[in-house]
Amino acid sequence: MILYDCITAPSPRRARIFAAEKGIELEKVQVDLGTGEHLSESFMRINPRCTVPALALDDGTIIADNFAIADYLESIQPQPALIGSNARERALIIQLNNRIEVEGFMALAEILRNSSPRMKNRALTGPVDFPQLPALAERGRARFQYFFPMLEEQLGDQEFLLGDHFSLADISAFVVTEFAGWVKERIPQDCNRLQAWYARIKARPACSA
Repeated sequence: MILYDCITAPSPRRARIFAAEKGIELEKVQVDLGTGEHLSESFMRINPRCTVPALALDDGTIIADNFAIADYLESIQPQPALIGSNARERALIIQLNNRIEVEGFMALAEILRNSSPRMKNRALTGPVDFPQLPALAERGRARFQYFFPMLEEQLGDQEFLLGDHFSLADISAFVVTEFAGWVKERIPQDCNRLQAWYARIKARPACSA
């Protein structure tokens, strides 16, 4: 399997951490987002959505969605279980992961893509150019103010976001937390339990992937 990756981008980092936690070795091909390589004809033949990560299976199938990649890797190597070991756990992990996606990643993307000069006319991913809307950057920042307090409440006195077991939700939340630094957002000082959680997750060997 080949993972089309970008070492500097947050989205493919989730796939790298997930695979590393599973102990799955993936061949990695770097796609330079900074130079627009993801918009090239050669990469569009691999993934017409022009995004990374994209996982190429041995039969040529391309999986170009973070959750779909995680689900595939979980299916071929169930242990350690990162998307739940039963139907209830799986539903709760997917539910929280989707919330992290919407309230975390999407809010940060609104800020960055609608304010960074480097992303002029690239307010959305994909092959079509869309203009920046500064009001969306402001809305994204307002939305994100609720994200870390939500995680603090979700965490409670647990070791991980959904109890005693590390999961996909912890991977996604960790990557969001580091991505937030790009727009100068940090875990608030009064979110003490989340601060401790972040330190624990950062210390995991897979998170250096």
